[in-house]
Amino acid sequence: MNREEIIKKITEKREFSQLPKKDVELAYNKFERRQCSEEEKIRLTRDLLRKVYSAFTSGKLLSVKDKEEEWFLRKHLSTRERLNYSKMLYEKLLKNVNKCSIIDLGSGINGFSYNLFPKKTKINYVAVEAVGQLVDLMNFYFKKKDIPAKAIHESLFNLYKIKNIIEKNSPPRIIFLFKVIDSLEMIEGDYSKELLKEITPLCEKVVVSFATKSMIKQERFKANRKWIIDFIKENFELLEDFNMGNERYIVFKRK
Repeated sequence: MNREEIIKKITEKREFSQLPKKDVELAYNKFERRQCSEEEKIRLTRDLLRKVYSAFTSGKLLSVKDKEEEWFLRKHLSTRERLNYSKMLYEKLLKNVNKCSIIDLGSGINGFSYNLFPKKTKINYVAVEAVGQLVDLMNFYFKKKDIPAKAIHESLFNLYKIKNIIEKNSPPRIIFLFKVIDSLEMIEGDYSKELLKEITPLCEKVVVSFATKSMIKQERFKANRKWIIDFIKENFELLEDFNMGNERYIVFKRK
């Protein structure tokens, strides 16, 4: 098989069928030169894509269903873990904000938590997600509930398009990157730094979060992500650094 045929074979699996081609190609790049069979390269690429994009997503989310918000939020492990304190988190992050655009990069199904945002804040919400099925789910929900929000199917590795999406939304802008940095680094090392350098000047603040415990075993991670924390402190103005639930939140803005 040539490269195009291999990429096509990788995405035959339903869980990868609506991923951006760019993400699949970047994942395959990790194994393309490895001395092993094509079948093994396909398996390794799928394993990596599963860790990054679908490990915490229930298969039940891969088709549009007419359910209430909480049903969806509980079917995605990452969002379910945050559910009990989401309202408190948004109150903290949006304190003293009357109006803003939130661009949620690598949103998963976080759009289903829209009604947990503070009622006093007028919010234009945009979710950017690589898994096409989750984009369809959120847009179905936004339309049904008449919510002023939209989900966009796009790769976070397409930096030009990500910047364009951000710039099209009126300021003040707040960017969410919840539990996204680790996933980006698994696909392309040091890409997070490039992304943050490019998008931070376009908004009023960025909120990055990291899991502090594994979602399955609930064991505390030994990694402290010093490399990215040091990078943020060196290049931007750190506003807040706090823990809530099993997540650490870093809030910063351009200097």
